Amino acid sequence: MRRSVLCFALSVISAVSWAQGAREKVIIDTDIGDDVDDAFALALAVKSPELDVLGVTTTFGETELRAQIVDRFLEAVGRPDIPVMAGNPTGKTPMSQRRYAEEGKFTRRSHGDAADFILDQVRKHPGDVTLIAIGPLMNVGAAIDRDAETFKKLKRVVIMGGSVRKGYGDYGYNEHFPPMPEWNILNDVASAQKLFASGVPLYVMPLDSTQLKLDEVKRAFLFTRGTAVTDQLAILYHLWAQETPTLFDPMTLAFVLKPELCPVTPLHIRVDEKGYTREEPGTPNAQVCLSSNPEVFFQFYLRRVGESQK
Repeated sequence: MRRSVLCFALSVISAVSWAQGAREKVIIDTDIGDDVDDAFALALAVKSPELDVLGVTTTFGETELRAQIVDRFLEAVGRPDIPVMAGNPTGKTPMSQRRYAEEGKFTRRSHGDAADFILDQVRKHPGDVTLIAIGPLMNVGAAIDRDAETFKKLKRVVIMGGSVRKGYGDYGYNEHFPPMPEWNILNDVASAQKLFASGVPLYVMPLDSTQLKLDEVKRAFLFTRGTAVTDQLAILYHLWAQETPTLFDPMTLAFVLKPELCPVTPLHIRVDEKGYTREEPGTPNAQVCLSSNPEVFFQFYLRRVGESQK
């Protein structure tokens, strides 16, 4: 009897250990607080048990304020255990969700350094960490500058960035808009160039596949779910004070969770001095998603983020 109980206990421990080991270790690097799609990406992360979120780092502009937005969000959704770090500030910028940080009861006034945190996590988990970058690439560039060899031990980097064959406003069913400098690349061209030259496995979700409109029907579905996560999204959406969000950033998380949502093509991409991500002949340095199915994406996203609390 004792032996059978012991065997059962060991099998349970083994199953739990396997499940924990199977979770994807991720760090999310974000400029949350301007456009609202970063918040929708963070929502998908905390609603996905497949992910082990090692930390969230903030980039661009008032990084401490952005970290305070993340503090409040994580506290409200029951995940205050996730570490939050801030990158070097780059000046004051308009932030639609500033009040969310300033009125937070659980926000911290200072946070550890983002680039150091990224490198420390890679040293602890060499070959196992996916860095998901959904903002300008200041922290990525800083990490490469500080320790390029450790940075190369990332499992991969997945970014929302670039414009390869389509520009802003090209949804695939209207007139064609040519490639143009995309926000995340344009705001730190040098760091983007370092990333594309780093040799780390790189997966790119550009404008070509991420102009996903969260229309009124979909918003109504999410904002009436009444969960901790959807309530925070509703607050941040109304602070954003525009009508229809484009969910650029959530595609990075969706790709990590279900790669078939954004099939990739190996390409050689050169980031030029003006911030264009130019497709050129040569050995591929990135796996790029050039097209996605918005309907299939939203079926996955809305079901996952809108599901009731367990």
